[in-house]
Order: sequence, then structure tokens, then C-alpha cells
Amino acid sequence: MTAPLVRRTVRDGVAVLRLADPDRRNALSKQLSDDLAEAVGNALAQGARALVLTAEPPVFCAGGSLAGLLSREVPLARMYAGYQALAEAAVPTVAAVGGPAIGAGVNLPLACDIVIAAESARFDPRFLDAGIHPGGGHLWRLARRVGPQGAAALVLCGDALTGREAAERGLAWRCVPDGEVEETALELARRAAGRPAALVRRTKWTLRESLALDDPAEAAALELAAQQWSVEQPEFVEIVTRLHERISGRSGSVRE
Repeated sequence: MTAPLVRRTVRDGVAVLRLADPDRRNALSKQLSDDLAEAVGNALAQGARALVLTAEPPVFCAGGSLAGLLSREVPLARMYAGYQALAEAAVPTVAAVGGPAIGAGVNLPLACDIVIAAESARFDPRFLDAGIHPGGGHLWRLARRVGPQGAAALVLCGDALTGREAAERGLAWRCVPDGEVEETALELARRAAGRPAALVRRTKWTLRESLALDDPAEAAALELAAQQWSVEQPEFVEIVTRLHERISGRSGSVRE
């Protein structure tokens, strides 16, 4: 058996999934994609409440394996297992992108809820330069982040974004120095993992469902149902009681 191309660690409810094929620039071979899907599934089975995706430097992901594309031994639909596992994860997902993400490699951060980009990051779809149409929902996810004009510039015209530009245009949430990218992603993931797990999952689900709605009344109704569910959970009473006691304690200290 070959060694897994994705390393997984789980600590305090946060799973770190690290692409670990730097000799091939973490290219999306079928094995790496399958290993990523397995790592996501195993992390969730271990009780992970948030996922952080990162990669061995210097390249985050060089995109699809050109040799694999030429051989056509594997149907295209079977190359997206890792990406789909990330996109379908019920818990918050954070990508820590250092170095270039190229071609289908851009799909991986696009599949995550939040993207933290290092200053060295570069987002370069480059599908058409390889003579292949984007796949896996790339255009749909990209346009939702940077708008139709941005998606056209990146995909049709071959433009690319640095980490700082990605943050300015909405492809990334934040751009930080290279040495801080993973810790910044972990900090966000730890915050999510420290909140009531069922509430976080339900809120992520509501967020996804809301994006498909055009009617604000429907969105409000969707949130009301989830909010009503949340106040019926045991954690709600416990959390509000603690907050009330904390605030009352501060007020008492002021009066004294």
C-alpha cells in the first residue's frame, strides 16, 4: 500500500488535513483526491467540529494531474471525491492557502467556507491554458465569490490573483504573512469548534439554504424555524444562564 497523500490530525475538535505530495506539487491525482475524501470522512467520524485544509509547501495545489488527464484511465467524475467531501462537510471548513493554487487546485479553497490566503498565495484557474473546460462547479463557486466579471477575467482571460488581491476581491477572507496563515485558520476553526456543535451545523445549513433564496420573507421564515429549534436545546438555557450570571456579577462589582 502506498502512503496516504493527505495527513490528518485531530485535536480539540479541529481536524487539520494536509496535502502531502510536495514532490508532485500536491497535484490532484486520483489518489490524492480519494485520500482527501477519506481524511474528511475519518475526521468527521472522530468527532471533528471544524476542518482546516492546508498543504506542504511550496505549492498549495498544482491542479489536475496532466498525465492522468492524458491517459483518461479514470472518468472525470471520479476525480472530484476530495473536493466534494469538503464541499459537503456539515462542519465549518477553513482553507489555509500558501503558495500557488492552480487550475482544479483552486476548487479546493472554493469548496471551503472560509479562505485564509498567505501573501505568497496565487489563485490561477488556468483551465483553458490546458485546453480543458472548468469542472466540479468551479465557475459557479468562483462567480459567487468574485462575481461574473471576476470569474470571466480569471477563467476566460487567464488573469490571476495574489493573496492580497484575493482578499480584496472576496475570494479570500483575509491575507496574512506566510508564517501566520495556518495559525490564523486554526484560530477561526477553534472558535467554531468551541461553540455548540449542533447549533453550528444548523447555522451552516441555514446559511447555505439562504443563498438559494430570493425572497427575504422566505429567508426570515427559514431562520425563524432554526431559531425556534435553537431555543429549545438544553445548551441554550445553560449558555444564557452563564451569560446572565456573568453580566450580573459585573454589575454587582460596579455597584460595590
